Amino acid sequence: MSFRALQVTQQTENGAVTAHEARVRTLDDDALEPADVEVDVQYSALNYKDGLALAGRPGVLRTSPIIPGIDLVGRVRSSADPRFMPGDHVVLNGDGIGETRNGGFAERAAVRGEALVVVPDAFTVHQAAAIGTAGFTAMLAVLALERGGVTPYSGPVLVTGAAGGVGSVAIAVLAKLGYQVTASTGRGDSEADYLRELGASAILNRADFAEPGRPLQKGRWAGAIDAVGGVTLANVLAQTTYGGVVASCGVAGGAELPATVMPFILRGVTLAGINSVEAPRSLRQDAWSRLARDLDVHLLDTMTSTIGLEDAQGAAGRILAGQIRGRTVVDVRH
Repeated sequence: MSFRALQVTQQTENGAVTAHEARVRTLDDDALEPADVEVDVQYSALNYKDGLALAGRPGVLRTSPIIPGIDLVGRVRSSADPRFMPGDHVVLNGDGIGETRNGGFAERAAVRGEALVVVPDAFTVHQAAAIGTAGFTAMLAVLALERGGVTPYSGPVLVTGAAGGVGSVAIAVLAKLGYQVTASTGRGDSEADYLRELGASAILNRADFAEPGRPLQKGRWAGAIDAVGGVTLANVLAQTTYGGVVASCGVAGGAELPATVMPFILRGVTLAGINSVEAPRSLRQDAWSRLARDLDVHLLDTMTSTIGLEDAQGAAGRILAGQIRGRTVVDVRH
């Protein structure tokens, strides 16, 4: 049986991409790698990593040809894993799909049951795709703040990259839980109302964090979720109060960390790294259970747009340029 997929063929040399092509093709079943669960995919989502892969940037795709898409949501077609039955609606985030193995930008997928989660009753399959890796990552970051003892009574929390997918979901969840949320964005002129609707009580310009600052600055944040990295993360750490937790989950502003140990040894700040790709099954289930409880589906719908498979490549440049608000679902059937 054949199926449609957005497939990338890419050549690299010494870490640089020397040839790149991405287009929708019709593939046969033998294009699927062996795996214990086959899924009829209904939706995927466009994440920053997917934008990099589709735009021919290095560092994401580990093999060629490959189907990008680090998320997928669909119906189980067949399963050798007793935890899943044909007809179950499942969601998969990360686990190497769209990077080392074929991913979600296709009508069919073969995946590991160990990484699958049944879509909670609180969400439609479209809403589960809207959450995607960005929302899953945001929830993992919230859980990290909670494990570190950051509560709504600890003080203000900061979310950087606030208008993006991770930031949007993080703000909505934190605000529902009762946290006082400050949003940092470079799009305050256009997105301020949107961020306040999600629950942000204050909005700062990302330029406030873009220049190198002192190793230890005035304490402002009991916790933070940072999707930017680089100098921004260094400044956030320097502004975090005693015993605070900063969850780091992105490198949109750079992978370097030009910081000192001062926030850690003088204020006891914790830097918690968030890895959504390799999260174990138990943590995946916990995160999705909490999303079902703590994410307002109305707010989720307001931050979500939908495109077809043919439109995904064109949207890649926009997400890399920071021009996409919230979450973008990819309907792989259209």
